[in-house]
Amino acid sequence: MNAELLMALDDLEREKGIDKETLFLAIESALISAYRRNFGSAQNVRVHIDRESGATQVLAQKTVVEHVTDHRLEVTPDEARQVNPLANVGDIVEFEVTPKNFGRIAAQTAKQVIVQRIREAERGLVYEEFASREGDIVNGLVHRAERGLVFVDLGRTEALLMPSEQVPGEHLRPGERVKLYVVEVKKTTKGPQVYVSRSHPGLIKRLFELEVPEIHDGVVEIKGIAREAGARTKIAVWSEDPDVDPVGACVGPNGARVRAIVQELRGEKLDIIRWDPDPSTLVAHALSPAEVDEVIVDPLSRVARVVVPDDQLSLAIGKEGQNARLAAKLTGWKVDIRSRSQAERGGW
Repeated sequence: MNAELLMALDDLEREKGIDKETLFLAIESALISAYRRNFGSAQNVRVHIDRESGATQVLAQKTVVEHVTDHRLEVTPDEARQVNPLANVGDIVEFEVTPKNFGRIAAQTAKQVIVQRIREAERGLVYEEFASREGDIVNGLVHRAERGLVFVDLGRTEALLMPSEQVPGEHLRPGERVKLYVVEVKKTTKGPQVYVSRSHPGLIKRLFELEVPEIHDGVVEIKGIAREAGARTKIAVWSEDPDVDPVGACVGPNGARVRAIVQELRGEKLDIIRWDPDPSTLVAHALSPAEVDEVIVDPLSRVARVVVPDDQLSLAIGKEGQNARLAAKLTGWKVDIRSRSQAERGGW
């Protein structure tokens, strides 16, 4: 190893936090393999690099025995004492066997190890950065789409948007910037793999935290989210502060806050409702935008029987039952909806 490589080790320790001694040990280990590969030795060898000068030595380790049967592994006491005057039978004595051209091999091997360790360190830093952001939002640039998979450039690494995490009907184009929810970060042999989502309910939660200061500060709390990605989302909000309107805070001045979120979601409908500890009131709110006349709840079966005006029945149920389905998911109650005329005829 030369002075240039020693300086490189110092720079790596200072700039990237890679421990120099760890690098020395890794290089020594790699040099043992290089020696055996290039010189076909069956000896027990150890490689030592002088930490100050960079000088490299290959040392054959031999056991002191009375009668030698394998000169590659054993040595007589007389031969051993030429190196170590105190050597006795059973001791391990080291003999230098450094080849003449080993300096070139050592330099090449050291460079390979350094490059590998830099790559591993950078991968480790990327993993730590994104692992700490699981459950958070990241901004990405759509790179390419292959066989239903969308690859998104996050700057320091590439994220994978699986088909199951994509929004039905949403077509992301290369070069387009999008916000994504980090679902999971895994270590792989090729480095960290970041899995992201556009359909996860957590994306809604984080978008509201970004757009609504009252949610970010904890003044307004998100109590529940029910989402059918690309179509409709219902979100229940609440505040302990009687002077704060949680729904109004989420909507924002002239609807600016919710409009920004809807724009990011490409037009997905958002119903923001006021959470209430009373199940009847909560279910009535959850069926918004439909008007509700009456809600009767059965705590044992967790069924909420809802009566709506005749002209509100289709709105309360929603297209293909979507509104009722999301209301049930949001509240945790099974919702059974009847019109006023059905209820008066004994519809239940």
